[in-house]
Amino acid sequence: MKLIRQCALSWILTAGVALFCAGSATGQGPDSSAGSASAKNSQQGTDNKTAVVRLTLQDALARARKNSVQFQSALTDSAIARQDRFQAAAALLPGVNYNNQAIYSQQNKNGPRFIANNGAHEYVSQANVHEVLDLAGVSNFRRASAAAAAARARAEIASRGLVVTVVQSYYAVAAAQQKFQSAQKTADEGDRFFKLTQDLEHGGEVAHSDVIKAELQMQERRRQLQEAQLGLLNARLDLAVLIFPDFNDNYEVADDLHSAVPLPTLGEVQQQAARENPDVRAALETVHAAGADVTGARAGYLPSLSLDYWYGIDAGQFAVNGPNGSNLGSAAAATINIPIWNWGSTQSRIKQAELRRSQAQRELSLAQRKLLAEIKSLYSEAETALNELGGLNRSAELADESLRLTTLRYKSGEATVLEVVDAQSTFAQSSFAYQDGAVRYRVALANLQTLTGVLTAP
Repeated sequence: MKLIRQCALSWILTAGVALFCAGSATGQGPDSSAGSASAKNSQQGTDNKTAVVRLTLQDALARARKNSVQFQSALTDSAIARQDRFQAAAALLPGVNYNNQAIYSQQNKNGPRFIANNGAHEYVSQANVHEVLDLAGVSNFRRASAAAAAARARAEIASRGLVVTVVQSYYAVAAAQQKFQSAQKTADEGDRFFKLTQDLEHGGEVAHSDVIKAELQMQERRRQLQEAQLGLLNARLDLAVLIFPDFNDNYEVADDLHSAVPLPTLGEVQQQAARENPDVRAALETVHAAGADVTGARAGYLPSLSLDYWYGIDAGQFAVNGPNGSNLGSAAAATINIPIWNWGSTQSRIKQAELRRSQAQRELSLAQRKLLAEIKSLYSEAETALNELGGLNRSAELADESLRLTTLRYKSGEATVLEVVDAQSTFAQSSFAYQDGAVRYRVALANLQTLTGVLTAP
């Protein structure tokens, strides 16, 4: 009886508010001018709000790529690796420096005390072109090139992983919206059924136990509605954190969760994965870098050639012309450094590099095996999700029809209250399962994208 009084009071309050609003709209209600001012202020407040952002999946992906810290970190590592490659290439080319030097030497009666100096005052101002020719520099460039390629592949891995995360969050929002609508429908159905049992009890057609069961069911549906509303809120917040640089939950997602999306054939997936898989490419470039390290370590056994060319002045006066004519001149030097003995450190570095190369080769083999296994596993997951999706859709339709028919049978006295309650529960479960199945299929397609690089879109 307490619940009945609450429902009646709620209805009276709702009706009173409706009549008040109607009177305000025609200018006949009490304080109609205040109502108009309030409506005007409300409209201005609405206009001042941030416009709703309408997002497609591609919009969400583009925003996530800009704002994802992990993805941007992978791009930064790739850019740093490119600069390392540029520096390694520049090290192979001649370098030019310009040196200025003034030397003062202490004198004695026979001349400067330091035999390397040409006079008491010596001034050097000259350009120096320096070049080193050795195998170590070439191997460093090859290693930097392979490392840059591996960093690009890791950035691609981060990008594809981000796609999976965004797809899962994006369609989780769409599914949460559908679940909320289904929960709203079942809650309304529970309210109607509760009222129906009350009416039938008043007519002496059902027992009071039916009313109690209907009220319990109504309370359960209301709790499910609150949980669905909370789930929708959390899903929206999770997606907002991914795609917006600042906190903004004023957005809408496109309602394409149940759009028909074809599944590529297994042969197409295998061909694209063999061509585009970044995990294998990163492992392969790591092997190349390790091989360059071995070559660079072995270069420690080989001689290196240094070439220098100087042009400028090296005289007792800081001037282009001196007492004996022009001070400008040039000099050249070639130096060959031949390693003789370093207590086995070169051999140790070679052994280290070979150990790293062997480990890189094992990791490459593992990446190739994992690719073959993941192709079959992820494709089977997507195929199973697609096959189950049709059945889940049919189950949701049948549950809706069953609930309608069971309610009609109960009104005519041909069904029990337990049958209606069971039909309501079945409808709620089948509706939620259908939304979860749609998300599962979308995420399975996104996981295939990590292998093929192609995101199947509606």
